[in-house]
Amino acid sequence: MTALALLGYISAALLVQVALAIAVAILRRASTSRQDAAVDPHRPAGSEAAWAGLRAFRVRRRDYEDDALGQCSFYLEPVDGALLPPYKAGQFLTVQLDLPDAQGTVRPVTRCYSLSDRHDGRAYRVTIKRILPPPDRPELPPGLVSGHFHDHLFPGSIVQLRAPAGIFVLDDEPNVPAVLIAGGIGITPLFAMAREALARKPDRAIHLVYGVRDSRELVFETAVDALRELHPHFHVTIVQSCPLPGEAGGSDCQATGFIDIPLLQRVLAQGRHHFYVCGPPPMMASLVPALRVWTGDGAAVRYEAFGPASLASAEAVTAMPLDRPLAVRFSRSGRTLSWTGEETNLLDFAERHGVEVESGCRSGSCGTCETTIGIGEVRYAQPPSFEVARGRCLLCVGAPAGDLVLEA
Repeated sequence: MTALALLGYISAALLVQVALAIAVAILRRASTSRQDAAVDPHRPAGSEAAWAGLRAFRVRRRDYEDDALGQCSFYLEPVDGALLPPYKAGQFLTVQLDLPDAQGTVRPVTRCYSLSDRHDGRAYRVTIKRILPPPDRPELPPGLVSGHFHDHLFPGSIVQLRAPAGIFVLDDEPNVPAVLIAGGIGITPLFAMAREALARKPDRAIHLVYGVRDSRELVFETAVDALRELHPHFHVTIVQSCPLPGEAGGSDCQATGFIDIPLLQRVLAQGRHHFYVCGPPPMMASLVPALRVWTGDGAAVRYEAFGPASLASAEAVTAMPLDRPLAVRFSRSGRTLSWTGEETNLLDFAERHGVEVESGCRSGSCGTCETTIGIGEVRYAQPPSFEVARGRCLLCVGAPAGDLVLEA
């Protein structure tokens, strides 16, 4: 063998080794990406491009949606200018703001707001109602975050968002009529569902039943009318509890009172339906259980319930007092407390004892209260809407399975 041939063999062997090393590196990177995607709890269904953690968004524009100027849409575009990952209509955004509390101390505050339109790759839209003190309790403070949006966020303002999340989405059974039942600002995820469903399958049967106090509270009125004109299988029933003089029986008020089973029996065609409900706690408390009884099929009734009042009333979780209390230690707070089973979840338990924990939806959907488990296990009476990473838990829907140490 000549020296030249030997040199050729050595060079070929080196090239093979280099190629193998490059292939292994590519495979490892792909595997790591798949693992990262698998444990990202904020990744929306159907998207592999959502981000983890918080991302900066800029207010592009804002528009009032009602005559009373109490409900405003905010169009939010990413500061980095990248295209937005898709989401499913009905999902929500988690917003984090740094706001002063009653003592003037600036703290991070988290809220969840439903996306109020079908996907747009350039901007997300949320429609936020200004929360005022109840008429019978004027001494109570107005909504902190809704007031901040209405009074202080204008084009150019920056907010921090988590990626869209949530399981309150329309089914993939276009042959089953969908009934979207909205109370007040609960119209936001349902309007997005209607827009997306009719864009994908224009002849799908959809009936929107929309309850408000009077016509001044109606939102998306022009857009709803346009959908009704374009799609003969899209039906709308507007229910006003206190219509203005002369409005009852008109185009903006087909029924008066509140949405209930007798009303639905009158306006819906006979046969199988899938129901989607979003509204204030009193409506959720009465209507969701009644729909389940009427349909005889709990799976046919889906709802969105943000906050402890609406969730507890619509889907009660029973407290289970224990014969022997469990020890729950919050390691960062330096407190060990006795879990007696009187609370239904660890978030309520922590707040009652003055342990500060960030929270958002309080229904196992947004991931804001996700906490690291030091020792022990957490059980769920109702499973979270995403797979929680090993060694972590959601306090808002979790309870200790035994003695527990949490990094909070």
